[in-house]
Amino acid sequence: MQELLGGTNIFLIGMMGTGKTTVGKLLAQELGYRFFDTDVLIERVTQQPIDKIFTSIGEKNFRQIESQVLMEVAACTKSVIATGGGIVLRSQNWSHLRHGLIIWLDASVELLTARLANDYTRPLLQKTDLTSRLNSLFEQRRSLYTQGDLRIFINENDTPEMLITRILAKIPSKIISSFEVYKNKNKN
Repeated sequence: MQELLGGTNIFLIGMMGTGKTTVGKLLAQELGYRFFDTDVLIERVTQQPIDKIFTSIGEKNFRQIESQVLMEVAACTKSVIATGGGIVLRSQNWSHLRHGLIIWLDASVELLTARLANDYTRPLLQKTDLTSRLNSLFEQRRSLYTQGDLRIFINENDTPEMLITRILAKIPSKIISSFEVYKNKNKN
C-alpha cells in the first residue's frame, strides 16, 4: 500500500464524533505513516483547549489558525491527518487538502448524537439541542464533505479496525482511477 500511495498524505474529514482521531492513528500505524491531528496541533500552538479558543478569540480567528496549521502539516509527506469537522468551510483549505487523498468518515446524526451526548468540550454544541445542532452543521457541510475522494460510511457496530479495513480496500481503486484520468488527459 505504501508503494501505491507514494508518500501521498491522507486527510480525514467529517463531522465531530466520527472517530477521525482514533481511525487516523490506527491508519497511520498500518501504513507506517506519521499521524497529525489538527485540533491537537492548534491546542499546542495556542496553549489552550479548543473550547477556550472559541470563547477567547471566536470561531473566525480559530478558523484562521486552523488554516495555518493545515498548511503546515500538508507540506509533510507520508502523513495521516485528522482534521476538525469545520475545516472544509474555508475554500483556501481545499487547496491543501487536494494535495492528498481526502477520506470522508460519514456517520448518521443519530449515531453522532449518541457518541457526543456526554461530551461537553465541543464549542459548537454548547447550550443547544444536540440533535438539532448536529443536523444543522451537517446540512451546512454535507456538500463540502462530498468533495472528498472516498466516503466511508460508519455504522453503529463498526470498530475502528473495521473502518481501516474498508479504507485500505478502497484506496487502490481510487488511486488507479485517478491515474487513469491523468493518463487520458495527457494523451491529447
